[in-house]
Amino acid sequence: MAWFLLVAAAGALAWWTWERRQRRTYPVPPGLQTDISLPYEQEFELYHNALSLCSMKTRVCLAELGVAYRSHPIDLVETGSYETLSRHFLKVNPGGTVPVLVHEGHPVYESHEQIRYAAAHAPAGAPSLVPDDPALRSEMEGWIDRSSLTKDPLAEGHLSAGNAVPGLTLPLFAAMIDRIGYSKILVGLLFHFDRKRPLMFLLFKFRGLAKLPGMTPFVKMIARSRRQMGEHLDALEAQLEKSGGPWILGEQYTLADVGWLVVVHRLVQADSLHVFLGEGKRPACTAWWGRVVARPGYREAILEHSHPTVAYGAERLQKSKAVDPSLRVALEGS
Repeated sequence: MAWFLLVAAAGALAWWTWERRQRRTYPVPPGLQTDISLPYEQEFELYHNALSLCSMKTRVCLAELGVAYRSHPIDLVETGSYETLSRHFLKVNPGGTVPVLVHEGHPVYESHEQIRYAAAHAPAGAPSLVPDDPALRSEMEGWIDRSSLTKDPLAEGHLSAGNAVPGLTLPLFAAMIDRIGYSKILVGLLFHFDRKRPLMFLLFKFRGLAKLPGMTPFVKMIARSRRQMGEHLDALEAQLEKSGGPWILGEQYTLADVGWLVVVHRLVQADSLHVFLGEGKRPACTAWWGRVVARPGYREAILEHSHPTVAYGAERLQKSKAVDPSLRVALEGS
């Protein structure tokens, strides 16, 4: 029996070593990669995920520009599995992240670069999402950056609203994760480049949403993200008042609006929009949001890409807070 266990352990180690080599990830530079050629059938193709904030951003941009693309849905563990760590996807993006915009076979990495690239390569007759005025273009770039995710968002929520989003999404993850099997999370422990994420998901899976108020580090993280998001939205409120609207830079809907749209939509998914815009808070942001959701691009890029696991998590989170005041206070504050 001892020899059998030893052989089995050696076999498992050999498999893991081989598989890990096949799934090796490494950082990739942002922007267009002309030195990489991928198989393609349409001029534009998009590898994306329904829940991914960055995927939503690129889809919204393509919808606003009227850019047709071939869709390649890719699972994250939150929506079913670690497909981003699969051998076939790592050929598309060795960084193991979505979205990936592919133009004529060449990948464009990072959503903030994808929307800039798409705006510059949109078909003739597409609406312009970039101001002609250099000063407004520079201002737009600043608002894009303030809505974007960086490499360590949970540690740098003060830098952008995009970085404040993951902390506020933790309760949604905790509500969704009971739909995901332990074996799926185990793949992340074996192969994910950041072990903290699958370990966090495993903890949420084991403890459950109801126990979240007792997980002090996460409650503090959510509170910090909530404060940071409030500061970013205060800045957006001031900008909308200054520009006079209807959009962030004034009369023209731009890439700045695209970036901020998905940030606020995540607050809807995580049942926290009322925390920031309820009871008359930030009226300019509230009015802007009402105009954003009325645009066809919102319906096409967001609502038509709903995912049943996300919808389940959102409904479960909302109901759980309604029946458990301690959970609501832990997630929303006093």
